[in-house]
Amino acid sequence: MATADLDTALRDLEDEFALFSDWEERYGYVIELGRDMPPLPDADKTEANRVRGCASQVWLTSAYDAARGRMVFRGDSDAHIVRGLVALMIRLLSDRTPAEIAKADLPAVMARLGLDEALTPQRSNGLAALVGRMKAAAAAAG
Repeated sequence: MATADLDTALRDLEDEFALFSDWEERYGYVIELGRDMPPLPDADKTEANRVRGCASQVWLTSAYDAARGRMVFRGDSDAHIVRGLVALMIRLLSDRTPAEIAKADLPAVMARLGLDEALTPQRSNGLAALVGRMKAAAAAAG
C-alpha cells in the first residue's frame, strides 16, 4: 500500500485534531499517540541518538531504506506529551523520501495543527530540534 503524501497525512491529522473542542483534549490525544507508538529498545537510547535541544530526554533513530528510497524513523521520550509529539512527527515524516522531508515546513505544520499557539517555547524549540535531526538524516541519505 502506498503511503499518503505529506499533505494528505497532514489533512488527516487536522481532521483528527478538529474532533476535540479544546487544547486539554488535544493534549490528551497527543499523549495517546505517544502511548500507541512502539517503544524504542533500550539499546537505541544512546547518547548518539539523543536529540539535543529538548528539555526532556528524546531519542531518534533513522535509517534509509534504499530499496524503497524512503527514510524510516523511530523515537522515544521520557515525557508523555513529548513522546506524543515525537509520534506525531514520525507519523508525518517516516516512510517519506528525503526530498519530501526536505520540503516539509515545520512552522506551517505547527500552524495548521494549532500547535504553534499551544506549545511552550521550550517544547517548540525541542520539536524544531527533533525535526532538524530528521531533516539532517534525510539530507545525508538523499
